[in-house]
Amino acid sequence: MSTLHLTITSLGAVVVDTSEVVSLRAEDASGGFGVLPGHADFLTTLEIGVVSWRTAAGASHCAVRGGVLTVEDGRSVAIATREAIADADLDRLESTVLREFEARDEAERKARTESVRMELRAMREILRYLRPGSVRVE
Repeated sequence: MSTLHLTITSLGAVVVDTSEVVSLRAEDASGGFGVLPGHADFLTTLEIGVVSWRTAAGASHCAVRGGVLTVEDGRSVAIATREAIADADLDRLESTVLREFEARDEAERKARTESVRMELRAMREILRYLRPGSVRVE
């Protein structure tokens, strides 16, 4: 029987490195999908979610905070993500970890929005100052 080799990395650390994977399930913007040995080469961006895989020993899971998944030569699956937590407890991953990931993403989104607003305000002030006739020289 043919199998896959799975590697999940997060910020340079290897979180999961396992072989003998017989099937894998993940989620991208179009929805859930599966990967089996012999899968065509594939590249996609992942949503926040749980990647699950099955070996002869049973099922395993890893919560990922988005990322990129690639399948090469129908034998290798690599996932690079901002953050990953492997746990055998699927319920905990789905109920706790995914909510934490989503909260962090929302906080980062708000911080980026506020940063852009401050930059725009600064540019408006600079432009107002540089506008002809706005500065009086006496």
